[in-house]
Amino acid sequence: MISDKPVASGVDKDKLEFKVKNMYRNVAQNPGGDYHFELGKRLALKLGYKPKELNAVPKEAVDSFSGVGYTFDFARIESGHKIVCFGSGAGMDLFIAAQKTGIYGHVFGVDMTPEQLDKSKALAFNYDYHNVSFQEAYIESLLLETNSFDLLISNGVINLSAEKEKVFRQAARILKRSGQIVISDIVTEKRIPEDISNNSTLWAGCIAGAMRFVDYKRLILQAGFEIHNVKHNNQYQFISNSAIEATELYGVKSITLYAIKT
Repeated sequence: MISDKPVASGVDKDKLEFKVKNMYRNVAQNPGGDYHFELGKRLALKLGYKPKELNAVPKEAVDSFSGVGYTFDFARIESGHKIVCFGSGAGMDLFIAAQKTGIYGHVFGVDMTPEQLDKSKALAFNYDYHNVSFQEAYIESLLLETNSFDLLISNGVINLSAEKEKVFRQAARILKRSGQIVISDIVTEKRIPEDISNNSTLWAGCIAGAMRFVDYKRLILQAGFEIHNVKHNNQYQFISNSAIEATELYGVKSITLYAIKT
């Protein structure tokens, strides 16, 4: 059965959280392991990151990079900007953003996986990043100040949430008027059947939680954003057999989207 609901209601959220945390704990601690997706510098270069950007940030953060697109060609970062990163992980995007906004700006990383945060905090300390800070939190419910950020970036994370509508509402709440969101994420052309979308293991692998792109865009618009640009990241590919099969059956793909709060 294929559900007409844009967000699966049958997924066990506690089990989902456990699976996601476990997978991304492993990504932080063992980036050389076997996953549904690629990791590291080779992936980043394939997605469009510049060698200069990658060489300027901690190698350990690059090693654990598991994003699905390149956000910095859309993001209009100015010196002094206050930026939030949803699902900051080991910190590669966060550290790149910190360099772009400079000493007068600040980048705030949010992640729910303690081991990812431990890694990024240690790297920030060891490499003298003074314009970053971190919070262990869920992107569906944040304590961040309303109307306080210029830009939100997120890379391969929102598809993991079972409550995407709340995520986009939080994004709209914390951004200033005319604030930007630049999101790389996994979406689908067809709705994922419930027997797959309710499987927490496949959610954690960035497959089962992927939303049909038309529904994904609708949630963004309903949250109070105007979408200005979308690109398809055809260079991103899953590597496990089950993920490749889902890609073919349901049009699972990576996109990068740029929108502005109205």
